[in-house]
Amino acid sequence: MSLTGLSIIFILLFTLAETPVFTIIAALSIVLFYSVDFDFQALQTILIEMNRLASMPVLVVLPLFTLVGCILTETPAPRRIMAMVQTLMGWLPGGLAIAALVSCAFFTALTGASGVTIVALGSILYPILRQHQYDDVFSLGLVTTSGSLGLLFPPSLPVILYGIVAQVDIGRVFRAALLPGIILVAVLSGYAVVHEILKKQSEKDRRSREPFYLKKFLTALWQGRWEWPIVLIIVVGVYGGFVTIAETSALVLVYVIVVECFVLKEIRFFRQLPEIMVEAGLFSGTIIVILGMALGFTGYLVEEQIPNRILELLTQLTKNRFIFLAGLNIFLLATGCIMDIFSAIIIIVPIIVPVAISYGIDPLHLGVIFLVNLEIGYSTPPIGLNLFISSLRFNKSIVTLYRASVPYLILLLCVLMLVTYLPVISLWGRS
Repeated sequence: MSLTGLSIIFILLFTLAETPVFTIIAALSIVLFYSVDFDFQALQTILIEMNRLASMPVLVVLPLFTLVGCILTETPAPRRIMAMVQTLMGWLPGGLAIAALVSCAFFTALTGASGVTIVALGSILYPILRQHQYDDVFSLGLVTTSGSLGLLFPPSLPVILYGIVAQVDIGRVFRAALLPGIILVAVLSGYAVVHEILKKQSEKDRRSREPFYLKKFLTALWQGRWEWPIVLIIVVGVYGGFVTIAETSALVLVYVIVVECFVLKEIRFFRQLPEIMVEAGLFSGTIIVILGMALGFTGYLVEEQIPNRILELLTQLTKNRFIFLAGLNIFLLATGCIMDIFSAIIIIVPIIVPVAISYGIDPLHLGVIFLVNLEIGYSTPPIGLNLFISSLRFNKSIVTLYRASVPYLILLLCVLMLVTYLPVISLWGRS
């Protein structure tokens, strides 16, 4: 067996032993470079790529938005967001469920972490849904799958990371992901409406619907008056083109710190904020270190023309773009089950992008396909991460979570097919 093959086996063993991802990737890069007699080029390539990474102006976006999400997670902001959306949509059939979906999407977009939404917001939503006569299976499925529902909306960290790795303008990726993200939320909201109608609830059960009261809505709007400007800053910054994505992240962070520490005083500036900053720094720093090491690994792939070899293999199997996309979806769904979204983007995107381009697939369209697949993978049996987080958080068996997630997964997969084979959904606003 070749040295390269042996190295891959050792890396897999290290992965099973829970060795940190960045050390695995770095070791793989070095071993592969040395296996083809590149002397010290492995170390040089890794250092050069990390230096190039550090000089990217958009890199600052990652830690800044991470800190924003960590700060908001430690405050009552999720409750205020939910109260606001509930008063606005509670009068609709399935209105409370729709409010839960929208709230989860909004919170996940801010934090960029699906599991955080289930822990922070799901613990609030699940009891409320049960109190309003939503059955257990429906409620569990909604909270579990909607934990990753906002990953396509700004300022989602996976979108930012994809833009960095694929070397595509981040603002354009956000614009491409906007309509698919809205469709995902709309389809699941439609399911919530149909679910309530088909149940033919009695008058007693219809307490889940809350009449719209302007006074109550205005009260909730007033209570959440400090959260909604965040949306305005992000929308204007990302879609308006008035400021860069890096400037937007800085504005949002300054706003959140001022509001939470000095206006609402929900975060103690000298006692709590430093701890939150350390937590955010560890999280974003881990991603950046992994990214730097992965760029060295990408250097090996380029030197050895691995993407070209994959392309030759694929074209021998099929030259049909639609068949390639079907195979890509299956591969990415499996990847989303076994690998976190950040590692998947860092490792797989550099390999997939040149191959997809050769099939005539736009990098923006590919980015949306990639992110939707990994978003669905979070809740895909048997080992989707969200299933295990919900199982632990709500003290339910994993089999119960499998059953609860199936209807939602079917709908999400239908949207995935639309996004995959109708690129106009992603590229309608391309400029």
